[in-house]
Amino acid sequence: MGRRARVVESEPLQLVLDDIAFGGEAIGRVDGEVVFVPYALPGEEVRVAVEQTKRQYRRTRLLEVLRAAPERVAYPCPYFTTCGGCQWQHAAYEAQLRFKQHVVVEQLRRLGGFADAEAHVRPVVGMVRPWEYRNHARFSLGRRYGELGFTRKETHHLLRVDYCWLMVPQINRALDHLQRRCAGLPSHQVTIRYSPRTGQLLVQPEVPAVPELPTGQPYLEEEVLGRRFRVAPSAFFQVNTVPERRALPPQLAVPWIAEREGEWSMAELLALHVLDRLGPGRLGRVVDAYSGVGTFAVLLAERADEVIGIEESPAAVRDARHNAWGLDHVRFVEGKTEQVLPQLEGRLDAVVLDPARVGCHPAVLEALLARRPPRVIYVSCDPATLARDLRILVDGGYRLEQVEPLDLFPQTYHIESVSTLTLG
Repeated sequence: MGRRARVVESEPLQLVLDDIAFGGEAIGRVDGEVVFVPYALPGEEVRVAVEQTKRQYRRTRLLEVLRAAPERVAYPCPYFTTCGGCQWQHAAYEAQLRFKQHVVVEQLRRLGGFADAEAHVRPVVGMVRPWEYRNHARFSLGRRYGELGFTRKETHHLLRVDYCWLMVPQINRALDHLQRRCAGLPSHQVTIRYSPRTGQLLVQPEVPAVPELPTGQPYLEEEVLGRRFRVAPSAFFQVNTVPERRALPPQLAVPWIAEREGEWSMAELLALHVLDRLGPGRLGRVVDAYSGVGTFAVLLAERADEVIGIEESPAAVRDARHNAWGLDHVRFVEGKTEQVLPQLEGRLDAVVLDPARVGCHPAVLEALLARRPPRVIYVSCDPATLARDLRILVDGGYRLEQVEPLDLFPQTYHIESVSTLTLG
């Protein structure tokens, strides 16, 4: 527990921090109330200014670290604490992985009511080099001078950025070409994507003032586990496809892979977790819900008799059908998962869920409990909505086997995870 201190709104607070929150802030307590402190770490003694007071908590601004935690490190980025894109550059990477596992456990315990949450959540699979991994950037555009950047954390005003430590070098080089040369574009944002596997670059919209840099591409191709995927500018695709030399995590059986040492990206490790948790045998009829451009549907096609992808974005469905060319037993249905899934006829042997941060629509969970596929694999990017949805599925008769976090977003609080549920 943190030291108690008397709250005086006109004076700074001094307290010891003892926990970490989903969102990246460290937590302390003053007179029984929770105090959130950004850019601090558990174990630190700090001086803070109160900026927002609610009924049961206070949000603050860090003024001074009086006693640093051993995990505190110097951060390289001059924009850190200003742009708001990163929360943990000041924490050693091993500490970040521990924090993320702890956050998932606490969300499952507090929001999902899983008293044995710690037994379900495995250690986080991290990166070999947790920098220069993002291969998709969306920069805000200053219309007057054509500057590119991110929005400031506090004011949402444009913060010009000339180099981002999270982006792959190819995106930073493209940014250097584009900086202050984008005035007059029809869009308020500029999207840059790069595929480390295929070497393709996408810049949208077209920028006529920068003829030396190809722009305006209608799509680029990504590659995951040897399969190519066409991705439109507006479509979602995992942002961490940088290959790293590493061994596969020991918890992955993946008997169809002979060489366990190789060049694996975090996106590929995520896909391998999904494929492995579907089980070793031949699959019958599988649904890939919230299927996007068809990544999971295409990758599991070799192991299933029939795959049905459900996706509401027309552009993503067009890409998915292109990506599944030649796979006659893979089809995609355009529509909301909560409308399509309940209407599917016939047996479902497994369902893969990959919803947005809001989690699954209640009708999706109702359909699963009504149809009762033997295995459900839930890919989540938000442990809070994951905890909520897992509780509903477990109360409805499923058994939670494990939750496996993967760090696709180092230096930030974001957490990807793969949960496996089977019928109890």
